[in-house]
Amino acid sequence: MLIVACVSGHGYGHGSRVAAVLTALHRLEPDWRLVLATALPQAFLELAFGSVPFERRPGRWDVGVIQADALGADGPATLAALEQLELELPEQLQREADWIRSQGQPVLLLGDVPPAAAQLAQRLQAPLVWMGNFGWDAIYRPMGGPFVAEADRALAAYRQGTALIRCPLALSMPWGLPTTAVGLTAGRPRHQPEQLRQRLGLITPPQRTVMVAFGGLGLSLDPALFGRWPDHHFLVSDAAVAAAAANTTLIPVDLRPLELLPLCGRVITKPGYSTFCEALSQGTGLHLVRREGFAEAPLLEAELQRHGWHRLLERQQLEVGDWQLDQPLLAPSAGPIAADGAEQAARLLQRLAAQAVQPRLC
Repeated sequence: MLIVACVSGHGYGHGSRVAAVLTALHRLEPDWRLVLATALPQAFLELAFGSVPFERRPGRWDVGVIQADALGADGPATLAALEQLELELPEQLQREADWIRSQGQPVLLLGDVPPAAAQLAQRLQAPLVWMGNFGWDAIYRPMGGPFVAEADRALAAYRQGTALIRCPLALSMPWGLPTTAVGLTAGRPRHQPEQLRQRLGLITPPQRTVMVAFGGLGLSLDPALFGRWPDHHFLVSDAAVAAAAANTTLIPVDLRPLELLPLCGRVITKPGYSTFCEALSQGTGLHLVRREGFAEAPLLEAELQRHGWHRLLERQQLEVGDWQLDQPLLAPSAGPIAADGAEQAARLLQRLAAQAVQPRLC
């Protein structure tokens, strides 16, 4: 069986989610081939999948929203990129459809969440399962103007799917498909926390160890800000900060942030689905820096207050070092979200793939 996942290159969160689900699927069906059609880099995917074998078919399937930095969106650049994508897609669709047919195997498509995956499924007459906590229809429509037409096109594509795996922390997804809601789609840590603590030379307890995580784009912070918190130690992805601030450690490139969460009491981060899933699954508190101009952000903020230990920060507070690490985390107003979403999604994909290869009765 061939599982081809068309994965958004908008951010690493889409790739982390797909990797968690396909890793769980590999445990159920170790002989199935896992193929990722995506613009996400090979090195990131290798880290996300670990020892699970996969194949990568490079190509951009969607644009998402072009970001000025981890907290800001660039509308005009997004529109220009969408126009360019429309010119590139026909050749890419033909190439991928030809390659999949040449494999001579039954195929199930997984879309997270490029609308163009619907065109690929149509060419192949193959089942298409969407997976996500939003579609680009919900992101583009509030941006107004020419983005409304983009939202309409995305919605029409999403309605062509076979089924929807609805992840938690979700925006409205009125796609008219059979829908299965799942829990948190976080991966599993692969290392023992104490071994990692020794490797990194950490001596601060978890309650004073803080990860600073702003996704693939990152966010440049003044190293002097970390000096405002001399009793805390920070795990960072910015090499310049790690070189300049004594109470920081650079996150090694061979470790997922997920591996280090058990060492941390808190994470300073932006609104981001996979970071939320991973932190909530590990019981790590979140200091959320509010983000403007992206429809998912207010929803994630509200869901964090319902389900996670947290504090909320404005961007200005982040930039002056007012990180509230000396303040207690605020308790969630509701209960936790089930942490087995990757396994739930994998079982559904297993069933749908089996149905796809069953002979039809005449």
